[in-house]
Amino acid sequence: MEFLILATLLLVGASILKSADQRRRIALLGSYLGNYQIEKLMENLTEGYLRCLGEDDPERRSQIWALLDDTERKLSMQFSNFAVEFSRVDEKETRVSTLPIALPYAGQFLPAATFDVRKAFAIHARGIAEVAQNDAQRSQKAKAYMMSAELFLMQHTCHWFCKSKAIASARMLARHKTSYQQLIDSVSPGTRSAYLALTRQ
Repeated sequence: MEFLILATLLLVGASILKSADQRRRIALLGSYLGNYQIEKLMENLTEGYLRCLGEDDPERRSQIWALLDDTERKLSMQFSNFAVEFSRVDEKETRVSTLPIALPYAGQFLPAATFDVRKAFAIHARGIAEVAQNDAQRSQKAKAYMMSAELFLMQHTCHWFCKSKAIASARMLARHKTSYQQLIDSVSPGTRSAYLALTRQ
């Protein structure tokens, strides 16, 4: 009986600590993202891609692609600025657990099982910029597909930082019908190799 009471107290305590840690992370990330229009630009892009791919008139489609190219550049610039600004946060605040379950303050107690989200955001910034610049001369459709993957993986990282990888992956499936592995397979080769090396997967 005493063991059950002790186990219950430990679970309740861990849950309280986890909630506090997650609230802190959400507030920290939000305080930086709030200075930018990244989420709004992402929404404009994803809606624009769908509208463009469904447009039958070639001239109208070309006009929409041109507008989307401009939106991609703006988003790339804003996210790069965000990544630089967030890189100044103390490392103690930016560790992300790679454990299958969310443990409060894992970065402080199990640093070997974590990665630095500042480095992940730098990888995302480079990937988004590379796809937007399109030096590889991808078709507009291929570029849109890869840019979507880059943005969704970045969004996954944000949710992973705030909650856990499992929750981030579940949200991605629910909102975009896309698995984490699909995102990894669909981003640029540079993003994929750097991201997997950082998160040690």
